[in-house]
Amino acid sequence: MSDRVIETPHRRVEDGIVATDVSHGFDDTGVLDEISLGLERGEILAVIGPSGTGKTTLLELLAAFYPPNEGEIRMNGGDVWSQSERERLAARRRIGMVFQEPNLFDTTVRRNVSYGLHVRRDWRSRLREWGTRLFGEGTSLPVTEALETVGLADVATQTVRSLSGGEAQRVAFARALAYDPDVLLLDEPTSDLDPRNTAVIEDAIGTARNQGIGVAVATHDMHQAERLADRVAVMLDGSLIEVGPTERVFSDPDDPRARRFIDGELVYTAGEKGD
Repeated sequence: MSDRVIETPHRRVEDGIVATDVSHGFDDTGVLDEISLGLERGEILAVIGPSGTGKTTLLELLAAFYPPNEGEIRMNGGDVWSQSERERLAARRRIGMVFQEPNLFDTTVRRNVSYGLHVRRDWRSRLREWGTRLFGEGTSLPVTEALETVGLADVATQTVRSLSGGEAQRVAFARALAYDPDVLLLDEPTSDLDPRNTAVIEDAIGTARNQGIGVAVATHDMHQAERLADRVAVMLDGSLIEVGPTERVFSDPDDPRARRFIDGELVYTAGEKGD
C-alpha cells in the first residue's frame, strides 16, 4: 500500500493518523464496520453520532490500544500493527488521549502533568530530567506552558484532591498536551463540565490545533462540534455515514440520516439508507 492513504476520492492524508477499512467487535458482536477516516495534523475533527455507535472504540483503535479485527491503522505512513513492538511504542508516544473521566494520580497538579512527559521520554532523557530535579533546576517548560494553556499555572503545587471536577479534566488535558503529541484523541472531554470549564477546554483544543496537533473529538454536543471542528464525521450503527467540512455537514449533508440526527432525531435503525 502507498504511504499516501486516500480517505475519500478527493482527500489524502499524509501526515497524521488514518483508519483504513477498519472493522472491529467484541465477543462476536460487531461494533465498527469498514471505517475509513483520517486525521491530519493541524485540524480539529469532530466525531458525532448516537450513543453506542462506536465512537469510543474508534478512538481507542486510533490510539493503538489494540489491533482492529480487519483493516489498518496507519500513522505518518506506516501500519502501526505491522511494525515492531519498539516502533509501535514510538508511535503510541506520539498520540495523546483524554477520556471522559480524568484518571489523575493522588499528587500535585504539576506532577500529574509531568507524568505523561516523563513516561514518553527515552531512558537517556529521563536520566537528564532526574539530574535536573536533583540539582534543583526549574520546572519543565512544556509542563508550565500546558498548565498555562488550561489556566491552572497558579495551582500547580496544589494536590488534585483540592480541584473541582472541571479543573481535574483540565489537568488531564494539560498532561496530554505537555508532551507535544502529533494527535490528540478526546472522548467526550466536556460532557460533565460546567460552561466555564467547557470554554477553557475548547480554547485549549483550539490552541493545540494552532500548534500543529491533529485533534479528534468524540462529542454528543452538536453546538460544540459546529463551533470547534474543521471537519465532522457522522457515525451510525458502527458505520461512517457522512464526513466533510463542518459547514457543509451541518447545512447540507449528503446522507438524509445525518440530516435527521443533526436535527435532533435519534436515528438507530440499522440498514436504513434514506427516506
